[in-house]
Amino acid sequence: MVDRPKEYATFCNDTLFRRGVERNIEIMGEAMNQVLKINPDISITAARKVVDTRNFVIHAYDSLKPDILWGIVINHMPLLKREIKSLLEK
Repeated sequence: MVDRPKEYATFCNDTLFRRGVERNIEIMGEAMNQVLKINPDISITAARKVVDTRNFVIHAYDSLKPDILWGIVINHMPLLKREIKSLLEK
């Protein structure tokens, strides 16, 4: 894994990096969708929003702007990561 600075300009100027983030959001959303089928009450704060975000990335890609992705990565991924890590430790 390449260690990239957490700067918006770096994110915006690296198309490959942005596409990788998009793809990972798609994968996480599909995985969460499968998890919710098994356990709809899973203790993940925004589980349904993870799925909804995946759907937005896939179906509304023409209106997907870098600032939306950046906001997800910076504002929402840290909590999701902590919650998933906590579930895996149980």
